Amino acid sequence: MPAYAIAHLQEAAPHPEIAEYIERIPTTFEPYGGRFLVHAVQHEVKEGSWPGHVVVIGFPGIAEARAWWDSPAYQEIAPLRSRHIEGEIILVEGVPEGYDPTTTAKAMREALPAEQPSGSVGAPC
Repeated sequence: MPAYAIAHLQEAAPHPEIAEYIERIPTTFEPYGGRFLVHAVQHEVKEGSWPGHVVVIGFPGIAEARAWWDSPAYQEIAPLRSRHIEGEIILVEGVPEGYDPTTTAKAMREALPAEQPSGSVGAPC
């Protein structure tokens, strides 16, 4: 299953270290089959608040995403970003081909407490 590194990064003032990070990051994820799916584009907020920027890097699987994050090459350049940009970054596994969300809904419904018949007030004393 594919996996993704997703970053929600806050606005930051331009800095030479950020430019260097952006120049160097592609070579850190290429050995793990990673590639930018979302980068340096505007996003449209439909609900809530989402200030800053969105970055999505796709990987063939969660093992590759974790290996990239933990790699010496990425860990070497990570401070170039983190010293200047605050944000959140997650690794998440995608869903398999043919994923059916109704199975999740069914499991959720089965976990709900049983409904009492209409008109019942509760257990008798």
